[in-house]
Amino acid sequence: MRNLSTRTRVLTGGAVLAAVAAGTFGSVAASAADAPKAAAPAAAAQSNTTQTTHLTIDAATDAAEAALEAAEKDGQRVSVAVVDRNGNTVVTLRGDGAGPQSYESAERKAYTAVSWNAPTSELAKRLEQAPNLKDIPGTLFLGGGAPVTAKGAPIAGIGVAGAPSGDLDEKYAQAGAAALAK
Repeated sequence: MRNLSTRTRVLTGGAVLAAVAAGTFGSVAASAADAPKAAAPAAAAQSNTTQTTHLTIDAATDAAEAALEAAEKDGQRVSVAVVDRNGNTVVTLRGDGAGPQSYESAERKAYTAVSWNAPTSELAKRLEQAPNLKDIPGTLFLGGGAPVTAKGAPIAGIGVAGAPSGDLDEKYAQAGAAALAK
């Protein structure tokens, strides 16, 4: 048998060691993939979860259309936004002739209504006690936002903007919320 240099022996030993390690790792990984998954105890999963009610896209669209129709009956040109419980926009409708500012204002009113689970006209009154509320990003403390609840918890907000007053905007937002109660 021929004597190998130290360098050759180290390189050969390293290659053999790497091949053995790769084979071992591959068989362990394959065994892990084939192993049955351990099921979490059912009682633990039930006690650590919460069930919530969510507004569907169809329901959000129905609410937005009801609010827009109520405004159109009064000859008002508005935008309507419906947001989910987390304040994410689900549906926005910009009525014919609605002002460019109304789109964003409707979204912000809807977000504000669902965030505090209160009509934005009520929240606007709170500004007298806490004027810094208006500094919270994404909010708008003007009449025109209405919360939507299910089982006592907020699930959505409807915002309307573009009518000559916040009272009218809120009337139309309430019409959208009422459409969901049917």
